[in-house]
Amino acid sequence: MGIKWASKAILVFLIILTLSGCGELGVTNSQIDKLKSVLKGVSQPCMEEVEWVDFIMINNIKYYQNFDGTKAVTPKQRGDKVGEVSYMLSEHACSDHVAKNGDAAFLPIGTYIYAMKGYKTEFRVIADNKIYEVSDNPNAATIGDLLDINGRVVKVSLESGMDGSPIGDFTMDASSELIQELLPLSHVSFNEVYEKTKHENSIFLRVHLQDSTSFRLVYYPKANAFTVGAFGTERLNEIIMTQRKQIKAAAGL
Repeated sequence: MGIKWASKAILVFLIILTLSGCGELGVTNSQIDKLKSVLKGVSQPCMEEVEWVDFIMINNIKYYQNFDGTKAVTPKQRGDKVGEVSYMLSEHACSDHVAKNGDAAFLPIGTYIYAMKGYKTEFRVIADNKIYEVSDNPNAATIGDLLDINGRVVKVSLESGMDGSPIGDFTMDASSELIQELLPLSHVSFNEVYEKTKHENSIFLRVHLQDSTSFRLVYYPKANAFTVGAFGTERLNEIIMTQRKQIKAAAGL
């Protein structure tokens, strides 16, 4: 859409220059200069084929669609409007685009963004009848600030690192203690975690909530780090590795 508009605008500009040069159109130099100034701000065509992750951004918080741990939203889950999409990246933006408030990877301009009843807006929102979950919140000081799950967790389970299929569940006590240890951790940037984990294999955990939704928690044991943005305690590492060993043994792995 933006590229087509730019092409038309440039074509009109060239026609104006041609006609004015031939004396067939009463266009002043100041008008031409003004049009040149406008065209400088026109986006150039993006020649890349960018594979965007389904995200939205409002209030400086970036959310990713939770596609594997949620279902289509019911009317009862939708709260008040909290934002609106003002720019769709797919087919418009290049990979060097810096995300800003109102951006969405695939949602059309004008799509409403709603709060999700039962959760803080900083954790989950709804758009296009899908649940979007926080990926990055610069205002979150702890994981508890980032993830609004205190008192909502039913269990934690282990998933295959190959295909994400379920392997087995942590014990109830281990699930509870893991969350109690996780939430007070200081929240750090993804880049800080990445620098410590980029050459390490990960462990896939899934956190199951009381409303039957869930989300994946990715853990790196050597770095004792989580991709949500935290470095764990020794006790957290012990809980995860002990439960993982027991679950895999019970599954014959």
